Amino acid sequence: MFLTANTKSVSIKIKRIMAKFNLDPEEKELHNQTLFYEPSKGGKYNGKLIITDKRLLFDVKINMSAKGMLEEVFFIKSGSEGFIEIPKNRISNVEVQKGTFAKKVILTTDDGNKHTFNSGMSNIDKAADAIKAK
Repeated sequence: MFLTANTKSVSIKIKRIMAKFNLDPEEKELHNQTLFYEPSKGGKYNGKLIITDKRLLFDVKINMSAKGMLEEVFFIKSGSEGFIEIPKNRISNVEVQKGTFAKKVILTTDDGNKHTFNSGMSNIDKAADAIKAK
C-alpha cells in the first residue's frame, strides 16, 4: 500500500512495507544517519535516513507526534513503520540550518514542498553533502 505525502507528487511516498528496501544495481549508498523527519504538513518521525546517488530513503521507525506516541501506548509495534522516498532529481533546493539544539537540512522539492531532516545536536554536514552530491 502506498500513501502519498502530497497528492500532486506521485514520487514522494510513504511505502507501507515490512521488508528492507533494496538499492538498484547501479545505485550507490553515500551516507546514512539516524535522525528526525519533519514533513511540511506537520508531524515528527524518528528513523534512519539513507542517502544514495539517486534518492533519499527514510526508514520510519517511530511516529514522534503526540498522536503517534499515544498510539504507541496502546499497540505494540516493532520494525519499520514504512519508507519515505525522495528522488534526488526532484530536489530543487537544499538549505542547512544550525542551532545549538537542532541541526537541520531542509529540502525543497520541485512541487514546492519542504522536507526537514533534523539531527538534533548531532552533526548534519555529511548528510547535507551527500544530498547535494549527484
